[in-house]
Amino acid sequence: MSVTVKLPVQLRASAGGASEASVEGTTVGEALASLFESHPELRERISDQQGSLRRFVNVYVSGEDIRFLEGVDTPVTDGAELTILPAVAGG
Repeated sequence: MSVTVKLPVQLRASAGGASEASVEGTTVGEALASLFESHPELRERISDQQGSLRRFVNVYVSGEDIRFLEGVDTPVTDGAELTILPAVAGG
């Protein structure tokens, strides 16, 4: 399945300046693995050493937060849009 991954400004430098990437996968986890193959620097920004999503990284499939679906096992359909949003803190 072809999936479009939308990358926020904070992650674009790790993806060669790209605002989005086209990847393959049938689940969020597979799509992320494909993204990491194309842009290895993103792995450390998005996942921890165990391969889990970092606590402050939010991932959405077609606008739905995967934390309330099946996490990285959430299925994706052909043409789905995956959005990665690191949490931003400030004061």
